[in-house]
Amino acid sequence: MNLGYQGKRVLVTGSSRGIGYAIARSFHEQGATVILNSKDAQRLEQAREQLQSLGQTPVHAIVSDLSTSEGVSTLVQAAGEIDVLVNNAGAIPSGSIDKVDDETWRTAWNLKVFGYVGMIREVLPGMQERGRGVIVNIIGIAGRAPRPDYICGSMGNAALIAMTQALGGSAPASGVRIYGVNPSPTQSDRIETLFRAQAKASLGDENRWHELTHKLAFGRLARPSEIADLVVFTASDRCGYLSGAVIDVDGGMVHRDTKASH
Repeated sequence: MNLGYQGKRVLVTGSSRGIGYAIARSFHEQGATVILNSKDAQRLEQAREQLQSLGQTPVHAIVSDLSTSEGVSTLVQAAGEIDVLVNNAGAIPSGSIDKVDDETWRTAWNLKVFGYVGMIREVLPGMQERGRGVIVNIIGIAGRAPRPDYICGSMGNAALIAMTQALGGSAPASGVRIYGVNPSPTQSDRIETLFRAQAKASLGDENRWHELTHKLAFGRLARPSEIADLVVFTASDRCGYLSGAVIDVDGGMVHRDTKASH
């Protein structure tokens, strides 16, 4: 299926690995010019080289720390005009409200919450002037199914859901679409680390972490490619009437229980 990305420029933040890289790869496979971003220069260049080896469409990489206003401005200015922005940078640590201190809380929100806000603030006006553009916020299912042992992430994700719905309702008036995606636990180094910690605490052996995935939908973690393919399809003109929605990609877990949400 040709989704019409030839000649389109797509910026994916936090795209040196995990879901972000998978999203960038899917856009690249559809012929888009992809701009990768990370604050880790070495890992970012490795990702760029790997992605570029898969096709001839140019792949760019911009090092920038999106937890600061300066980093956001640097990225947007260097990226130039873009057709699709995918906000993905950020990982909020787990912990109950008495275990997450103020510094950890602010550091996490500076990247994932305020980083998303800053990117939209910088990119949206240009899209509105051109009368076209798509912004996709990768959020997290805990914003829909909050957990006390992931309080910082639950609150941050809930805030991003509210922002996405509010802006996604008004953006179509200027020809722009804004929507979100809530992944449930997805295969990545970060999720494996979290599951290893849970396995050590509950089973006494971190190497038994795979056993904890049996309670998930379909008895497994989501695959990055499953999130990526959804994003690439819904950001295309094939889904031109989609805005303001936040799509849960959790295999129905939110309707069953909330114990496995991240």
